[in-house]
Amino acid sequence: MAFTIAFAGKGGTGKTSLAGLTIKYLIGRRRGPVLAVDADSNSCLNEALGLEIHATIGKLREESLQAVRSGGERPGGMSMEQLFDYQVQQSIIESQGFDLMVMGRPEGPGCYCAANNIIRKYTDLLSDKYPYVVIDNEAGMEHLSRRTTHQIDLLIIVSDPTVKGVLTAKRINELVDELQLAVERRVLIINRVTGIGSEELRKMAEQSNISIAGLVPQDEMVSKFDLEGKPVFRLPDDARSVQAVFGILDTLQIP
Repeated sequence: MAFTIAFAGKGGTGKTSLAGLTIKYLIGRRRGPVLAVDADSNSCLNEALGLEIHATIGKLREESLQAVRSGGERPGGMSMEQLFDYQVQQSIIESQGFDLMVMGRPEGPGCYCAANNIIRKYTDLLSDKYPYVVIDNEAGMEHLSRRTTHQIDLLIIVSDPTVKGVLTAKRINELVDELQLAVERRVLIINRVTGIGSEELRKMAEQSNISIAGLVPQDEMVSKFDLEGKPVFRLPDDARSVQAVFGILDTLQIP
């Protein structure tokens, strides 16, 4: 079974960038490929990793439903379940050192529950093939109540250097307990720290009973890459953010 790392936090904290750097870390310092899972309906992990999306779980589900309604023929006499399983396997984007599975935004009306359940099912099924799974969850806390985040070895809650961000991290931490989710370990990373008020935020987090893994400084190179449309996955190893994230991950003693 894979060691699973999930990311959570409010929007705009940079959790997707940290997920991308974590994948970079695991590839560079560990053995075996990583399964990257973009469980955010507003897919952007692929941009952090420098990949183009050719299919998403949400889109495949809508196409399957339309095929059922139209009564169209299925190739090779496959059942609808077999066909969908085949399509999901084909939708996985392969890259050097990692593969990517994307939930995406369902095109039809309704909630994301079905797409989330599918992501959870195939993450579980595929996890035996990978030593590591990294899940980038959607912003906020709704994914926790839908139990998309489950059976997690390490939950990394990401906050920006604001009181609101730390309070959101506190609520996420509390919700994990309330829902009795199977999360082995939880830590907080405060991202984009400038130095102003960082100690106050650290104390506030400690008072909220959240284990602080570390602080990641504001990195102009990340902003430069963003403006140039470059993925954070390609940041050089000497970038301030990369060094900080890698140092934090080292202390977490990921097996």
